[in-house]
Amino acid sequence: MTARTVISLRQARVRYGPLEALHGITLTAAGPGLTVLLGRNGSGRTTALRALAGSVPLTGGSVVWDGTDVTRVPAYERARRGLCLVPERRAVFGSLTVRENLELAAPVTDPALDAYPQLAPLLPRRAGTLSGGEQRMLALSRALLARARVVLVDEPVQGMSPAVAARTYELLAALDACVVVAEQRLPAALHGRTAIVYELRRGAVVFGGEAAELGRRRV
Repeated sequence: MTARTVISLRQARVRYGPLEALHGITLTAAGPGLTVLLGRNGSGRTTALRALAGSVPLTGGSVVWDGTDVTRVPAYERARRGLCLVPERRAVFGSLTVRENLELAAPVTDPALDAYPQLAPLLPRRAGTLSGGEQRMLALSRALLARARVVLVDEPVQGMSPAVAARTYELLAALDACVVVAEQRLPAALHGRTAIVYELRRGAVVFGGEAAELGRRRV
């Protein structure tokens, strides 16, 4: 097992031109474990994920990873240190085959095919020709192969069948990493599973706690 890792946003602010997308939010994700950022479109959940990854700059606050301020560390350097971001869109190389996409992540691709056997017959196909759900499986397979310390995933089960979505959350929960996912609503696959949840609305955190507690508040 890898050493415990913690990544957090502290009073983080992000602006897109004149609009502020994050209004000084604070949240912490620890691993191994699963943290979920919930919110509707425009809530700031995707921006929070990108801020952790370094793909959008903060206009205030900080990003702290294992006690070190990495606010000014560029995204590619965070990736070198063990952070993997799977965005909602353009998460695979469409002009490359499925096999080539996997081999970019690791020379041995068997673990990815064990995780998603559905990809095996698709290995010679170009990734851009896959369905949305198949592309998500491929993108997540690459993340599984990366053996990252921090895995950030925007809408991991988009386009997947309920069975594959449940399998995906089993895989994410089993990773020896700090896993942070962004979702519009709490996935059914997480009901009864240990996870920390932050709910965002209009760039602010309105709830932070265990998934079970959020469920009780909504009953």
